[in-house]
Amino acid sequence: MKRILVLCTGNSARSQMGEGLFRHEGAGQWQVESAGTKPSLVRPEAIAAMAEIGIDISGHRSKSVNEFVGQNFDYVVTVCDNARDACPVFPGAVNRLHWSFEDPASVQGPEAQRIAEFRRIRNQIHERVRTFADALKSGNTPL
Repeated sequence: MKRILVLCTGNSARSQMGEGLFRHEGAGQWQVESAGTKPSLVRPEAIAAMAEIGIDISGHRSKSVNEFVGQNFDYVVTVCDNARDACPVFPGAVNRLHWSFEDPASVQGPEAQRIAEFRRIRNQIHERVRTFADALKSGNTPL
């Protein structure tokens, strides 16, 4: 079983959505975790955006990357530039991938505007996760 760790700064939005999307697309074939370099709380907008596509992350909690230091992962995927730069080295990680996504939590304004940004980023992450899954299924190395 492939082990995947999705990293972001706060482990509140992008990495949480990534974890849910990897679990969904992996259909039980991957063990997926997410963490942050400065964990906070899972954003309600991330929970809502994921629920819209039938993925429940309401039970997720924000975790520190330190919880996973020393563990082996097949893939460590950073989804923000800060996490890429601050991420500790995972000696057991076979592949380290960086997918840079804008932070939906940084959008200010009415709720409708904020949730629209979470949807947009969710969709971008979902597309990358699908491409990753397709590459694995075809025996290629995901990018």
